[in-house]
Amino acid sequence: MQDTGSARLYYRRAVDSARQANHALLAAYMIGSLAAFEIDADDPLIGLNLLARARREIGERPPAIARAWLSSLEALGHATARDEAAALQALSVAEAAVRAGERAVAPPWPWAFPFDRAKSAGYRALVMVRLKRPVEAVAAFNESLSSVQPGAKQRGVLMTEVATAEAMSGRYDEALYLASNALTVATTYGSERVLHRVKNFRRSYAGPSSGALRSFDERLHATLI
Repeated sequence: MQDTGSARLYYRRAVDSARQANHALLAAYMIGSLAAFEIDADDPLIGLNLLARARREIGERPPAIARAWLSSLEALGHATARDEAAALQALSVAEAAVRAGERAVAPPWPWAFPFDRAKSAGYRALVMVRLKRPVEAVAAFNESLSSVQPGAKQRGVLMTEVATAEAMSGRYDEALYLASNALTVATTYGSERVLHRVKNFRRSYAGPSSGALRSFDERLHATLI
């Protein structure tokens, strides 16, 4: 619902509960989730500081899935802060951890699913969008979506990311088509998060005026009022 104040409150409660349960891996998972939330809210410095805290929670020999996930989030944080070298280095660490984790029989709780190459490709795509490398972003999105079918609202979020990459490449009609589909997801599911992403896409859109753009704007304005 894009209620950031309540979200932060419940993240803090979750971290406190994990610590009271004396479960370091769960505490690190929740701190990492809060870090992802802050990075998503365009506050990468807070997110990166939280990731450093999450690493301290789990110690020097964390499971491979924890290394892969936290390093992927770190890459996204650095990319959001426009630190390309640090972002690419973190991606390299994450992908090495993914390869190491492929030998695991099952992910440790609280992870319910493996952090595999497809998920790693999804993070690489998000990083490349933020680094303004659209060709690599679209290729990574295609790799990710070829084997993973996200839920409807998450698909709406990803559509806005792909739309941004397409707009960077000058494929404006395709970008508007994807953003329009994301807007449909937002209205169908009442998702403020997806709507927020669609608004961000429109704010950053620098393509030419066109019939497709006017149609998109009319739909977006009708949704807002």
